[in-house]
Amino acid sequence: MTTETKVRTLTMAQAISEAVAQEMERDQRVFVMGEDVGKYGGIFSATTGLLDKFGPDRIMDTPISETGFMGAAIGAAAEGLRPISELMFVDFFGVCFDQIYNHLAKNTYMSGGNTKYPVVITTGIGGGYNDAAQHSQCLYGIFAHVPGLKVVVPSNAYDAKGLMTAAIRDDNPVVFMYHKGIMGLSWMSYYEGSTNAVPLEPYTIPFGEAKVVREGRDLTIVTLSQMVQKAVLAADKLAAEGIDVEIIDLRTLVPLDREAVLRSVAKTGRLLVADEDYLSFGLSGEIAAIVAEHLDRVKLKAPIRRLAVPDVPIPFSRPLEDFAIPQVDGIAAAVRDLMQLNLN
Repeated sequence: MTTETKVRTLTMAQAISEAVAQEMERDQRVFVMGEDVGKYGGIFSATTGLLDKFGPDRIMDTPISETGFMGAAIGAAAEGLRPISELMFVDFFGVCFDQIYNHLAKNTYMSGGNTKYPVVITTGIGGGYNDAAQHSQCLYGIFAHVPGLKVVVPSNAYDAKGLMTAAIRDDNPVVFMYHKGIMGLSWMSYYEGSTNAVPLEPYTIPFGEAKVVREGRDLTIVTLSQMVQKAVLAADKLAAEGIDVEIIDLRTLVPLDREAVLRSVAKTGRLLVADEDYLSFGLSGEIAAIVAEHLDRVKLKAPIRRLAVPDVPIPFSRPLEDFAIPQVDGIAAAVRDLMQLNLN
């Protein structure tokens, strides 16, 4: 980065919108389609201002027909365009999942590599603002489970811009999942750290490279998305108690930076996976398995622990939602408990 680089403080929503705008200016094949992406600017402001810049031919409001516009995006990509298709809430994926996992994810393979599908699916994930069971899930484990999809889950504005730029330029289908609670919108929950300094110039962040958000010696927390901010706040509390926590932000699930996880746990000897997705059959189990399968490289001082959403629908009630979704105090408590355990 040169001294002439202009850096501003942006919300994650602003950073995503800027990345899309710069790529649309660079490449005439890029366009956006989805519900309320035009005049409204996206329900979570991820497309704010784009309609005025590029017009309705490239910023297309669609009917409430996820199957239709996901299918249209796949067809457009097959013909050489580079669509960004907004699935407003990830919870709505069931309506169009056949298009995503049976066609978008598999058609490059089924064509013997002769057809590319550079589609970016953007979608809002997560709870924390009492929108109940059908609008508050994360579900990134489902998409990561399907071969053929790259899965990106940023935790802050700087990463969001770089990862979105990389996603649009990628020739493979990418699911770009942003947590609604860290988009920087005044009417939603907000955690310090998601809004940060972002260069004006375009840049990319490579997929499959996790970030050490905080270095520590006593215990590793592996996490992503809004849970990064919660983990940092918990680590600040724990530091006052003499517990030094290292935090790994995965940033992408596919590809997954397994080496970053193993390096950190090899250093600290203790692992807590903090996740806002469901506990069973998901990210937390995958990370735990990676470490368990490499005990020849990692010497654990204590059992692996997972902190995630219990296998229940996300409640509407604020106290129940706060209980179901891991919070700062819960992360700190799990670390304290883990520090008391010893395998030796």
